[in-house]
Amino acid sequence: MPELPEVETTRRGIAPHIEGQRIVNVIVRDRRLRWPITQDFERQLSEAIITQTRRRAKYLLIDLDSGATVLIHLGMSGSLRMTTANELPRKHDHVDILLESGMLLRYHDPRRFGSMHCFVGQSHALLEHLGPEPLSADFTGEYLFQQSRKRGSAVKLFIMDAKVVVGVGNIYANEALFMAGIRPDRTANGISKKRYMALAESIKAVLANAIEVGGTTLRDFVGGDGKAGYFAQSLQVYGRGGDLCKRCKIRRLREIRQSSRATVYCTRCQR
Repeated sequence: MPELPEVETTRRGIAPHIEGQRIVNVIVRDRRLRWPITQDFERQLSEAIITQTRRRAKYLLIDLDSGATVLIHLGMSGSLRMTTANELPRKHDHVDILLESGMLLRYHDPRRFGSMHCFVGQSHALLEHLGPEPLSADFTGEYLFQQSRKRGSAVKLFIMDAKVVVGVGNIYANEALFMAGIRPDRTANGISKKRYMALAESIKAVLANAIEVGGTTLRDFVGGDGKAGYFAQSLQVYGRGGDLCKRCKIRRLREIRQSSRATVYCTRCQR
């Protein structure tokens, strides 16, 4: 699933091509996404000018001069890329947004678990009850420590809770906990403030690094320019269960399941 760095990479890739552009046509080939695309979606976008692109958690937001906002979630296998009307749509190219420049923003989603909405107002139901952005000043070790005091769940599940902090998906939770030297199965309320300070900084560093290199290459993900990300080349633990730890070079990484997701850690380097 595209996580925060992948969505931010997509936003940065498409923003220069769509901001300031007028939408001249919208083609919806298949409305059957996770939530069906509404029948008035095309009308809401038609002739509007795109004023800016934003990201909230794993959602991409495209603001229009009409006061409306397009909200896009990439789901399990969705991607957005820039192309032209001359390029024939492939199978699973469900939505085209044609711009005055002649460029085309095309949404591709083989599994159709993503979604597209257009709303007017300050927020949307999908954006309510979300925690702070992990790269913002609001996200600190002190904040994590206070939020964890009544949490008896595993720390990895705690930091993956979008009500606590948004955008820390499975890959980056594994990596941040390794960087901070914290076992992912430790209970959240049993970790000290000092260690949460280190964890908050690790989360910021891991996500910032992933954004810098264009996200992680997984399954169908590509950035807005059609290129894959390269963070996978620097993964320390995720996907490496059974391999020798790159840090201590003594223990082999252990892999367990937490809420049906793969968790990989070093029993020597993480405690």
